[in-house]
Amino acid sequence: MEFGMFMEFGTRHGASEQEAFTEGFSLVDAAECWGLDGAWLAELHFNPGRSVLSSPITIASSIATRTKSLKIGMAVYVLPLNNPIRIAEEVATIDQISEGRFELGIGRSGFPRAYDVYGIPYDQSRARFDEALEILIKCWSSSEFSYDGEFYKISNAHPTPQPYQKPHPPIRIAATTPETFIRLGEQGWPIFVGLRGMDISELSSNINAYRKAWSDSEHPGQGKVSLRIPVYAADTDADAADQAYDSISSYFGRMGTLYREAAGSSGIDATELRDNRADRLATMSYEEMLDTKVAFGSPGSLIEKFKHLEDILGVNGIVAELNPGGLIPSEKVLKSLKLITHNVMPNFK
Repeated sequence: MEFGMFMEFGTRHGASEQEAFTEGFSLVDAAECWGLDGAWLAELHFNPGRSVLSSPITIASSIATRTKSLKIGMAVYVLPLNNPIRIAEEVATIDQISEGRFELGIGRSGFPRAYDVYGIPYDQSRARFDEALEILIKCWSSSEFSYDGEFYKISNAHPTPQPYQKPHPPIRIAATTPETFIRLGEQGWPIFVGLRGMDISELSSNINAYRKAWSDSEHPGQGKVSLRIPVYAADTDADAADQAYDSISSYFGRMGTLYREAAGSSGIDATELRDNRADRLATMSYEEMLDTKVAFGSPGSLIEKFKHLEDILGVNGIVAELNPGGLIPSEKVLKSLKLITHNVMPNFK
């Protein structure tokens, strides 16, 4: 099982934007030194109190030049907000710089705020996503192509460079609704999943549906699934629960607010489900969070937790949110990462 970290390059209260970049790159350097498999970059816009990571492709390039073994991924690149030819050129460039250490996670985002500011109707997001993905694949076909779609008109394009990995870097797509799991299984795409909006039994059912659709469509293997989950390691279970309490409480409070704001917006799927998600997060006890939404504890407890998730969900990778909520001090985040890489990861290799 692969272990990566999810990165937002978060902004701390009272700290400068420069300090956010410095802290983020310090975590990258530690991950490279301690043998973490990969770093996955979010794409976040117009939220200065939370993150400076509005241009993850630029950060990915910097990571590629300062590391030798760490894989670099997007989690996720929001395709409808960007020109697909430009995305294809940038991804291929970073894949060349990193000599094949790049993986492209893509999605359309479940929250319409950035679309509103960019002036792109959110109810077009799915159709724009589908066209953009189709164009990406054509860009990496090593031949000239034209395209006549609803949103993009392309004439005689031959993008350069081509990716280091052939035919292109691995692509992974975020799955958040039951219909998406089935559709991505039918199409044969590896997926990202999470526990923020569903419990373990719901996620297990959706993953089973994804893998059945994968098998029924006669794709080889069974489909790779990476779980994004808040992870915090400390010397004891009590220390982990205590040290992460304020941060994870802030995290789930923020998620509940985002779900409520998104519910009812044009183009949002399953509005009732989003309302229920917000209500569930608002009423969840800390003990419920520890049991069902996060992986906090001593190295021994985390090993048990990840083995359980591996058994019940069949996940192939863990993408750890090391500082959910952004309130855990930087030195404790680094200690947590060291415990994970030194005391937890070796049990899954």
